[in-house]
Amino acid sequence: MNYDAIVIGAGNGGLVAALTLQKSGKKVLLLESHNVPGGLATSFVRGRFEFEACLQELTNYGTKDEKGTLQQVFEELGVADKIDFVDIPNVIHIVTLDTEEEYILPTGINNFIEQMEYYVPNSKTSMEQFFALSQEITEAMDYIYTAKDELDMQFLKEKYSNFLVCSSYSVNKVLDTLKMPKKAQEILTSYWFYLGASTNDLSFVHYATFIYSLVVEHPVIASKRSHEISLTLFEEFSNCGGTSKFLATVNKIIVEKNQVTGVITSDNEYFYAPTIIANVSPNTVYGKLIDPKCVPRRARQLVNARIIGGRSVTLYLGLNKSPNDLGLKEYSYFIYHTLDNKKEYERMKQLKGDNMVGIVLNNAISDASPKGTTILYLTTTIFSDNFDLIVNKNNYFDLKDAFIENMIEVFEEATKINIKDSIEELELATPETFARYTSNPAGSFYGYLNKKCDNLLPRLLNAENENYISGLYFVGGYAHRSIGPSASYMSGYDIAKKILKEEKKEEVNNETKN
Repeated sequence: MNYDAIVIGAGNGGLVAALTLQKSGKKVLLLESHNVPGGLATSFVRGRFEFEACLQELTNYGTKDEKGTLQQVFEELGVADKIDFVDIPNVIHIVTLDTEEEYILPTGINNFIEQMEYYVPNSKTSMEQFFALSQEITEAMDYIYTAKDELDMQFLKEKYSNFLVCSSYSVNKVLDTLKMPKKAQEILTSYWFYLGASTNDLSFVHYATFIYSLVVEHPVIASKRSHEISLTLFEEFSNCGGTSKFLATVNKIIVEKNQVTGVITSDNEYFYAPTIIANVSPNTVYGKLIDPKCVPRRARQLVNARIIGGRSVTLYLGLNKSPNDLGLKEYSYFIYHTLDNKKEYERMKQLKGDNMVGIVLNNAISDASPKGTTILYLTTTIFSDNFDLIVNKNNYFDLKDAFIENMIEVFEEATKINIKDSIEELELATPETFARYTSNPAGSFYGYLNKKCDNLLPRLLNAENENYISGLYFVGGYAHRSIGPSASYMSGYDIAKKILKEEKKEEVNNETKN
């Protein structure tokens, strides 16, 4: 059967790409290996608790009065008014084990700066400069995303000169230049956890846009969880005439003369299309789905050069007491030993599970679980191959037990709250779990590591040069927008619009020739 486009994977990026193309009049086939859409934006049930596979907090969504980019896209796709979002209280709550420090920082630039000044006197000026610079960088990045191949470098130089100066600098380099007090730097950069590199190596452009969106645009979460977003996008796709097949694993992408022509599923079904969008890692696509003879050398080189990002160990806990009864007052708990992120990054290369983010879901969504109960997520990230080197079929379950015990003890030590006696349901997902579920290499769901020259801006600017096979595109966490649910949604939108623009350009060229 023939289609205009085939989307492999109904994760965040795949759903948005499929819906955008379908709404534009294209005939789209969406293939998903699982029985539900959403990828990691899905849920599972244990007892009377429903857990998310991976929490999907959205940045760049904004408010009703000041709409962020993602909200504008959802409006264009006709789904914004069908999903209820709630604001996440506070953006940063840090607890350190060795030095016993605690910092809580709210949303809103002025509130954030005033609270930082309270914690670190004489930090106000440098924080104001930081957010002014972050705003310029965010606006510059928005312009680059929008302009794409029509980028006006002269305009960029004149309008966003500071952005160009900072574009090659690390986080630490810029903060030192702003003369931000060391303690303020440590507190501010504690949210580096999700980006997966010490701030000596992390691009300031990436970090600045990330923090700015968190503080200014108020991160949100769907009131009925991430799967509500997945189902809404999928239903809209179906209502627009889109075709989908679940439990349909793609075994092969057909390439002829460096042009994709279709796919073959595990059921030996053939589907044909000149455009294929993969919500799957390039490692999987080039390494498993395409005949090695058809994989360009440069594609192999790129995949081999990039470093796989963090791998998650997540402990899902259903507690039989409310957050108030337990004394869990905050939504998030970023737990480290110190505020030295270089040391903490090195610690997270080991299999200890003693650096983590704790999320008390009920403190954002009060009815996320039955009355008088709590859903608590504890997530630690591994930035090394140690899991693969150490774990085997003989020690896997012992290793899981050790993680569970240690993660609970660390959380209790950091919060001074006993949760062990209130555990009703418990489940642990390791990199092995996520590898089985997502087919991502090594079970990573943070995409490629953002480090030094391979960070957000170079990836965006070089995205055009990474289309090694005609008609093949990538969306999701391994694509040009890098990690995070918002980035994944936007990557699907970007690619769909790019495809439509290319087709329009080709039509005009053909008309001109005729």
